[in-house]
Amino acid sequence: MKSKSWQPVSGQLMTQWAQNIDPAQPFPEYPRPQMQRTHWQNLNGLWEYAITAKHAPQPGEYPGTILVPFAIESALSGVKRPLKPEERLWYYRTFSMDRDWKNQRVLLHFGAVDWESTIYLNDVKIGSHRGGYCPFSFDITETLQAGRNELVVSVWDPSDHGKQEHGKQVLKPSFIWYTAVSGIWQTVWLEVVPPDHITSLKMTPDIDKEALNLLVFTSNQSADLRIQAIVKNGNKTAAQIEGAIDSTIEIHVPSAKLWSPDSPHLYDLEVKLLKAGKVVDQVASYFGMRKFSLGTDSNCVTRLCLNNQPLFQYGLLDQGYWPDGLYTPPSDEAMRYDIEFCKQAGFNMIRKHIKVEPARYYYYCDKIGIILWQDMINGGTTPKLIWFLLAKSRTKFKDTKKYYLSGRHSKDNRKQYLQELKEMIDMLYNVVSIGLWVPFNEGWGQFDAEQIADWVKAYDPTRLVDHASGWFDQGAGDCKSLHSYFKRLTPTAFEKKRATVLSEFGGYSLSIPGHNWKKNKQFGYKKFKNQEALTHAYQSLLESELLPLVKKGLSAAVYTQTTDIEVEVNGFLSYDRKVIKIDPQSVVELHKRLYEESPR
Repeated sequence: MKSKSWQPVSGQLMTQWAQNIDPAQPFPEYPRPQMQRTHWQNLNGLWEYAITAKHAPQPGEYPGTILVPFAIESALSGVKRPLKPEERLWYYRTFSMDRDWKNQRVLLHFGAVDWESTIYLNDVKIGSHRGGYCPFSFDITETLQAGRNELVVSVWDPSDHGKQEHGKQVLKPSFIWYTAVSGIWQTVWLEVVPPDHITSLKMTPDIDKEALNLLVFTSNQSADLRIQAIVKNGNKTAAQIEGAIDSTIEIHVPSAKLWSPDSPHLYDLEVKLLKAGKVVDQVASYFGMRKFSLGTDSNCVTRLCLNNQPLFQYGLLDQGYWPDGLYTPPSDEAMRYDIEFCKQAGFNMIRKHIKVEPARYYYYCDKIGIILWQDMINGGTTPKLIWFLLAKSRTKFKDTKKYYLSGRHSKDNRKQYLQELKEMIDMLYNVVSIGLWVPFNEGWGQFDAEQIADWVKAYDPTRLVDHASGWFDQGAGDCKSLHSYFKRLTPTAFEKKRATVLSEFGGYSLSIPGHNWKKNKQFGYKKFKNQEALTHAYQSLLESELLPLVKKGLSAAVYTQTTDIEVEVNGFLSYDRKVIKIDPQSVVELHKRLYEESPR
């Protein structure tokens, strides 16, 4: 492989963490905190790349260098150019195994590749994957060679020129639409496992029975395989049990310490695969004992509950964009910073908006203690003016017909959405902090929302569902979900069976010269001239408008947003995270009042 060098593209807005990137191995951390093994190899770093026409054959040469796992459109990739729908992106690198893999199986893992990818190893097609947000893996043992191996990844991404799930990515960013992300944007890694090995875990806490229900999936169904699970609370063993593979094991956790934002307690879990009584594989994991549900407060109003108690949830809309890395934060430390800032500012919840994050993001939410509302990625057709006017006119729009209005007239497209929704739930099922799924937002690509909400609740009965955030409520799910930006927050009619949530509001903006994506182009719902005025307006909004609604029956609220994003300047933080526009210490006590004055 030819000599490589890397520098981020200059002249771009950068975060403080960009200068500390090691191009030899960005993101060296183990990428899957809830199923860790000892033997693995990180493939992040400098790869070669080429761009061809979409239908062109694999190139013979790779003239460019790109830093994986940063998308080609990002400054930190060292490239920063868009990938057009008529183009194909090719990655190339070689590797050798770090340890003896004979008599073992070798798995090749991709955290996320946007959007359609095909993998080749030593000139053999290993497999393909569609979907830009969830991990996928291949067993490459039979194709692996002793010594040098050649890995090629081919990527095609139509971005917003297609109707696949692409969220807020567009080829021509403006307003609330942001730079597209193509190709590898999460960690690529190898894992060595025995022939008989654990493939996945499914952990379901039941606080009412003081138990963890554990389901372990394995690579085969041999009759002589069994599972041993050990629960640890700190250095002490809290429970230990053996059971059969592929059947639920109930682990009693006596006097369980419950997880909450105030006390984010986690239990360690060791899972061992036994064959004829001997350990052949083992993984390290963790879980939390918690319960998300609906209940009523002292005024008989339906509320969101945590651990059988009403809890007002107040959080930030968080879209997970970075000026230097776009979808990919510059480092693990940077990713954690955003979560810690939210917690320090007195928020107990984050709405992860139209994006699925790397697994380590969710680990930090579990550990720090932040409830998560997880959006599904939007596809289909983005809202147009007529769509907006329909929503504002409170028209009862039925989404089971006229699929073409939301770009869902293709049966294959609707099927792909459902497949990716299931992939997301499967990937994130074990995350302690996720309390609510959001299948659709503001009508974007919305179809059959009631049916999909019912399916989600049946597939994952441990969490709540906001089936249509903001617009086109079908009367389904667990939430009556409202968005309000342009008018005063006013009382609403509360329902008996669903909690009422303000799933987006605020968006107060302040432009900070020297920290903007573009000098002369900024957007926000209500603009202020300085930090003092912004802080005062935010405090007034909560005290005079939000707090009265909380006392009357509002169950949750989501303020827009954590950071500025490109031309949007409505963040608590500037886009580069270098300026705190609203000091956490000035509002943390006000946030406490929202929780304390909410009826229990």
